[in-house]
Amino acid sequence: MKSSSMKEASMNTHMGNIAIDNEVIAQYAGSVAMECFGVVGMAGISVKDGFVKLLKKESMTRGIYVSVNKNKLTVNFHVIVSYGVSILAVTDNLVSNVKYKVEEFTGIEIEKINIFVEGVRVID
Repeated sequence: MKSSSMKEASMNTHMGNIAIDNEVIAQYAGSVAMECFGVVGMAGISVKDGFVKLLKKESMTRGIYVSVNKNKLTVNFHVIVSYGVSILAVTDNLVSNVKYKVEEFTGIEIEKINIFVEGVRVID
């Protein structure tokens, strides 16, 4: 998924070049996603046994993959959603919030947002 893509997005301005590390974009996208109704958190999948676990806030970016192609972003989210919510409503909200806020934050167009719902949690 991340193979041939760059590790940063860059743009030229009249003052010089600006490079934004993909990890910075992933952190910001994750914080936007966590504000969305119905998103419990990011999911981490153990390669060894295939188990899905809810990632803690500090390792949240392990559930988010950002790639850059021709200075357009693709963002993949592996999320856990709240039990009883409409997955379609949650993902629509996530896509529109992330697209708007990340484009505003970075100045770079998002070409694609892919959402993988890896689990459901009952929230107390």
